[in-house]
Amino acid sequence: MDYKDIKKLMDDMGNSKLDSLEIEFPDGIKISMTKNSHKEVVITAPQASVIEASSPMTVPVVQKKQESSLVAVQKGEQEKDKKQEENFKIVKSPMVGTFYESSSPDKSPFVKVGDKVHKGQVLCIIEAMKLMNEIESEFDGEIIEVCVKNEDIVEYGMPLFKIR
Repeated sequence: MDYKDIKKLMDDMGNSKLDSLEIEFPDGIKISMTKNSHKEVVITAPQASVIEASSPMTVPVVQKKQESSLVAVQKGEQEKDKKQEENFKIVKSPMVGTFYESSSPDKSPFVKVGDKVHKGQVLCIIEAMKLMNEIESEFDGEIIEVCVKNEDIVEYGMPLFKIR
């Protein structure tokens, strides 16, 4: 099933009175869609077989000795970082691909540090398999940090923006 077929299914689902739809194909591909305030599509491929080990493996663990004052300083920094993280929300990458801050190289970025953004506003584009996917803000607020650089490769779940 290619992108056009999936897009057509999504459009048909949006125009129908159905609230949810699940399809399983003989090749193991499953498509599940549910109507909410936003569209959700889940596609899963067949799982690979699992190989069990015949005997348990042991892995030696090497621990370095640290001075207690150094450990206390590190704990204090970690608590400080956690408190700072609680003050903002993170927009994470929904896919693996290439991050683009603007729609073309000669245009200005969609957003930059200090910009006010609204829920649904386009923040960037992630290119995956030659498809350009607009990433929208999930929150209202102000851009505190752009966590990646233009044309960087991003992973699923990787922080893209911090919004306060």
